[in-house]
Amino acid sequence: MKTVMILGGAKGVGKEILKSCIKKGYNVAFSGRQKAAGIALIESLNAKDRLYFHELDLNSIDGIEDFYNETIKRFKKIDSLVLYAGITPIASILDAEEDIYDSVFNVNLKAPFFLVKHVLKSMVNQNSGSIIFFGSAHMDYGAKDRAPYALTKNALNTLSTHIAHHYAKYGVRSNYIVMGWTNTEGELELRSKEGISEKDLKIKVSNVVPMGRMLNTIDPLPAVMHLISDQSIMTTGSVIRITGGEYI
Repeated sequence: MKTVMILGGAKGVGKEILKSCIKKGYNVAFSGRQKAAGIALIESLNAKDRLYFHELDLNSIDGIEDFYNETIKRFKKIDSLVLYAGITPIASILDAEEDIYDSVFNVNLKAPFFLVKHVLKSMVNQNSGSIIFFGSAHMDYGAKDRAPYALTKNALNTLSTHIAHHYAKYGVRSNYIVMGWTNTEGELELRSKEGISEKDLKIKVSNVVPMGRMLNTIDPLPAVMHLISDQSIMTTGSVIRITGGEYI
């Protein structure tokens, strides 16, 4: 039985990955800021023995090692690490304040790096493992008002290829999924704050994304589940674009 660790997992695509893993019979450790949401999800899936939720605020790495240790304590190993959690603040170079910069780097880059540090050690020891990074079409240079975000997503791609190059000899593989414009709770909340309704957002996206619509939270699942599975045992260092043809 595989054990999958998800940074995130209580919302959006991460939640769908968690549900798919449970259907496959895997153990899943996941994290989030809202303990009540994590507990409610566990209860709804009727798989308490195969689920572990760890309350975690990614603005600090204080709880990262505990998340790793508790996962190992409960499930003995980690076969796959899915780095899903992230934030997308609106900030150009000209208007980015230090608190915004620090927050996006803490959540999107620093927390994943230090979780990888711990998980990678165990994967090296067991001579196997799959690490899956969630990236963004902003990774190349990004929209003008997403400067700090674009930097973090580019850095994650570098981290993924670094792992793929240096740790393949230990049976560890690492791949980067470029996720396009997706109708997650966070995206809809962000647009609502900008005064854009979900209906108006869909119209806007249809004029931007070549395939004519936003991704839904199910669209990335086949690629993720393939990378978790042993069918991808020789796949590492890959960049998989699930964007509907969108490039930024």
